[in-house]
Amino acid sequence: MKDGFIKVAACTPKIKVADVDFNVSQIKKQIKDCAAKGVKLAVFPELCLTGYTCQDLFFQDALLNKAQEGLGKIKKASKGLDMMIAVGLPIKAKGKIYNCAAVLLDGRIEALIPKTHLPNYGEFYEARHFAAYIGDNEWIDLPLAGETDVFIGQMVFQCKQIPQLKIGFEICEDLWVADPVSNYLAKASATIICNLSASNETIGKEQYRRQLVANQSARLAAGYIYASAGDGESTQDMVFSGHNIIAENGVILAESKLFENGIVISEIDINKLTFERSRLSTYEADSVDVQHICFSVFEMKAAKCELTRNFVKTPFIPQNQAERNERCHLILQMQSHGLMKRIEHTGSKSVVIGISGGLDSTLALLVCVMAMDLLKRKHSDIVAVTMPCFGTTKRTRSNAEILCRALGTDFREVDITKSVRQHFEDIGHDEENHDVVYENGQARERTKVLMDIANQTSGMVIGTGDLSELALGWATYNGDHMSMYGVNSSVPKTLVRHIVKYYADTCTSEELSAVLNDILDTPVSPELLPTDESGTQITQKTEDLVGPYELHDFFLYYAIRWGFEPKKVYRIAARAFEGSYETEVILKWLKVFYRRFFSQQFKRSCLPDGAKIGSVTLSPRGDWRMPSDACAKLWLEQLDKIDEG
Repeated sequence: MKDGFIKVAACTPKIKVADVDFNVSQIKKQIKDCAAKGVKLAVFPELCLTGYTCQDLFFQDALLNKAQEGLGKIKKASKGLDMMIAVGLPIKAKGKIYNCAAVLLDGRIEALIPKTHLPNYGEFYEARHFAAYIGDNEWIDLPLAGETDVFIGQMVFQCKQIPQLKIGFEICEDLWVADPVSNYLAKASATIICNLSASNETIGKEQYRRQLVANQSARLAAGYIYASAGDGESTQDMVFSGHNIIAENGVILAESKLFENGIVISEIDINKLTFERSRLSTYEADSVDVQHICFSVFEMKAAKCELTRNFVKTPFIPQNQAERNERCHLILQMQSHGLMKRIEHTGSKSVVIGISGGLDSTLALLVCVMAMDLLKRKHSDIVAVTMPCFGTTKRTRSNAEILCRALGTDFREVDITKSVRQHFEDIGHDEENHDVVYENGQARERTKVLMDIANQTSGMVIGTGDLSELALGWATYNGDHMSMYGVNSSVPKTLVRHIVKYYADTCTSEELSAVLNDILDTPVSPELLPTDESGTQITQKTEDLVGPYELHDFFLYYAIRWGFEPKKVYRIAARAFEGSYETEVILKWLKVFYRRFFSQQFKRSCLPDGAKIGSVTLSPRGDWRMPSDACAKLWLEQLDKIDEG
C-alpha cells in the first residue's frame, strides 16, 4: 500500500446452482490466486456461495445451512491471508432470509451486510425470498460457520495502519436506485465501495452498467469494485456475463470481457481520493444521515503495492483519436468565445499579437481569427506583428508571414535590433555577453512594441504563453509575461501541438495547412540567442534548457491537480516513461520542475486574465493560490532521498 495504492480484485468464479461445495472450492481457488498477486481486497458476486438463481430453493433449510457451512470453510481459507474478502450468501436471521455480503478477514467473519433494495420487477422477484434491510443493526450466531455474535447491518471498515482506507459494501440493486446506499457509505467517509452483484445481461446493459459504476465513483470521489455473477448461473430466463469493473473517481481502471469468468485486478489510489475530497468544499463528511452505519477498525499489514495499472505519458491528451479531435475542437471554441466576450466588452477596434512562427503564437492567432469570425468582423482587425532580432531564423520569419497572409490578417514587421542595441548602450551592457539581460532585453522590447501598437490601433494585446511555461516560469517578467488577455494560459504545451495539428487537418486552405504543419515541425525556441551564419539554424532549444515538456506536463498534472508527493510523482513517471527516459533523467527534470515551480510563483501572482480550459490552471484568481516566497525544501528533500537510495 505504498504511496496510497491498494491492490483490489473483482472475482467471478464458475459456479453450479445450489452446489455449495463446488462453489466454495472455486471461490477458494480465486482467493489463493488473489493472495499470490498481492491483492488486499477481493470482492465476489452476490449469492455466489449458492448461486443467485436458486429461486424457491432459498426457502430450503438444507441450502441455507450448507451455505453457512461453506462460509465457515472460506473463513478458514482466509486465515493467515492479509486480505479482506467479501462473498455473497443467503442468511436466515430474525425469522427472515437476507441477501448478504459476508466480510471476512484473517479467519474471522467481520460482519454480514444485508441488501437494502430488493428488485421485484421484470425478471427479478427477490422480495419473494428475501427481506430488505431497514436500518436495524443486530448480532447473530452462525454456529455452522463456527462464529457467535456476528454483526449484521451496515458498516464501514477502517484500516488501522492506513486510516484513509475505509471500505463500504452494497449489493447490486443498492446502486441502481435513485438514492444508492453508497451515497451514505461515502458520507460516512468510505473511500472504497464494493458491490456484490448478480446483474444479468441484456442488450445495452453493458454500457449502462459501465457508465453507472464510473459516474458513481466520480460523484462520490471514491474507488468502486463491481463483481458480478457469470457463467454457471441458471440460464432458464436470464444470462449472466460476469461483467467486473474497477473504477476510481470516474475512471475505469480495469474491466473484464463479457462471458469470461475470472479475476480483474488493479490498484486504487486512496491518497488521490482523499485529496479530491478535501479539495471539494461541497463534499459532505460525517453527515447525520449515516447514523445507522457502524464502524469497525481492522488491521492490515502495510506493504509495497506492485503497480499493474498504467499511467499515460500525456494525461492532458485523450488517447483516442476521435475523442482527441473533439477535445481540440471544444478548446478552440472555449478560447475563441472567451476572447470574443473580452473584445465585445472593451470595444476594442483591433487585437494585437506578436507572431513568431512558433506554436504558441500560432495557436493564439488561430483563436483570434475564430473570435473575429464569431463577431462577424474582418481578419484585418487582427494586427499580427513579427519582431525579428538577433536569434530570429529565416524559417520562423517566413512561416509567420505566410501564416498571416493565409489568414488575411494585418501583418507588420518591426525589426527591434536597433532599439535593443540602443537599450544595451543606454544601460552599459556588452552585446557579446549573452546572459539573461541579453535575452530579456529583447523580450521586453517586443512587449513594448505590441503595447504601443495596441494604443495606436485602439486595440488590446493578446498573450501567447501557455500553461506549461507558466508552471516553469519560462516567461520574461514584464515581457511576454504581460498582455491584456491570455488565450493559452490554461493550455499545456503538449496539448497546444495537438490543437494546431487538428486545425491544420480540418482547415480547407492548402496553403494554411502546409504552413501549420511546417510550424509543427519547428523546434520550440524563444529565439533570443544569435543564429548560425546562414540564419537558418535555431541555436537555442527550450527543451534542452528546461527539460522535455512531456515530462513537465506529466509532473504538473499529478503534482498540482492531484497533490501527489514528489516520490509518488517520480514512481509513476518512471513507470509511464519506461523505455523513453532513464530514471536518472526523470529525477533530474523533476527536481528542475519543483525548483522552478516554487521560485517562479511571483510571475503567476500577477497574471493577465484568461479563460480556464481544463482541470489544471494556475490563475491566482482561480485554482492556484500560493505565496511567492514559499520554500521548496520539503519537496526537494524527498527527491534527494531517492537520489541517495
